[in-house]
Amino acid sequence: MEINPVEIQGAWRLGWALDVHTTSSEFLGYDAQGHAQFDTRRSPLGELVYQLKYRGQNTADRVADVMAEFFDNKPVLGRIDLVVPMPPSAVRAAQPVIQIAQQLAEKLSKPIGLDAVKKTRETPGLKGIQDREERRELLDGAFEADPSQLKGKGVLLVDDLYRSGATANAVTLALLSGGAARVYFLAATRTRSNT
Repeated sequence: MEINPVEIQGAWRLGWALDVHTTSSEFLGYDAQGHAQFDTRRSPLGELVYQLKYRGQNTADRVADVMAEFFDNKPVLGRIDLVVPMPPSAVRAAQPVIQIAQQLAEKLSKPIGLDAVKKTRETPGLKGIQDREERRELLDGAFEADPSQLKGKGVLLVDDLYRSGATANAVTLALLSGGAARVYFLAATRTRSNT
């Protein structure tokens, strides 16, 4: 699968998003129930993530394949000791980011830290909040890491969709405070805008 990775900056040492999630989205109008309707087109990887998150399709293995291939011949792989999924932002029967991280850890032959970092309190959805400082304040102290799993380790923080980086930065800081020696970040997809 062809991807268009970009390096993204944050509290982590190195970070990447492998492709855009959507390539275009055209407003079509409202349906009979008054819900906005869009003609949305996605990148191939974005479509796999969408099918996993919103259609219940089992595409985590295919997403993880693409993520694992990205690390082929990259020296950073040798600096990763533990794969950690982003704490999920919404309650779902099956958590896509956890499914992807589990598959990726297996493909990279690395252990997974499913509970290496957790939310300490509920946080509001950030989708409608444009102000970066307000996002940071809402996330301040919202995550806690387990030092017994992290002490001195190189961590790969995995996400399915990168938007502004506010949550990923907050989680990275928690991982570092919890004793991680270094954190790398990898998102399958990213939004076209960072708000």
